[in-house]
Amino acid sequence: MRAAILGLLALGAVSDAAPRRTLIGVHGAWGAFREGDRCFAIAAPERRARPDARWRAFAGVGSFPALRQNATFFVRLSRARDRSAGVTLSVGDRRFRLVANGTDAWAPDAPSDRAAVAALRGARSMSVEAVAQGGRPFADTYRLDGAATAIDAAVLACRTQ
Repeated sequence: MRAAILGLLALGAVSDAAPRRTLIGVHGAWGAFREGDRCFAIAAPERRARPDARWRAFAGVGSFPALRQNATFFVRLSRARDRSAGVTLSVGDRRFRLVANGTDAWAPDAPSDRAAVAALRGARSMSVEAVAQGGRPFADTYRLDGAATAIDAAVLACRTQ
C-alpha cells in the first residue's frame, strides 16, 4: 500500500514553478502530504487502475488554510461518470450525496464535510458509487485504516507552517 500512496505523488505533472509535494507520513492505507500552503491525507482505492487508465483514482481530505477550509473531503473517480447520475459516498450505514463534475466529487458544504470526515474516522472502509459513461454502475472502495491519523497529521502540518 505504501507504494500505491507514494505513487499518488506522481498525480499530475509538476513543473519547476509548482509547489513541491512533501511526504508528512504514511499511516496504514493513507498518506499525509504537504504541497505549498495546503496539506492533505490521501489514499488509493483497493482495486488498482487499469494499465491504460488516463488517471488514477484517489480519495482525500485536505486542509486549505488560504481558503479557510479544514478537513475537506474530495475524490477522483476511477472512471468518467455519466453526468446525469449522482455520486454517493458510503461509510458504514451513512450515505452522503456528493457534488461532482465528470471525474471529481466533493462534499457540497461544510456540514457535509464534517459529517463525512467524522464518519470515515470511525469506519473500516468506504466506497464511492456512481454510474460510468455508457450507463454501467461502478464503485471505488477504500480501506480506512490509518485515515484518522493521516488526516490529523495533514491538518496539524498546515496549522504549524
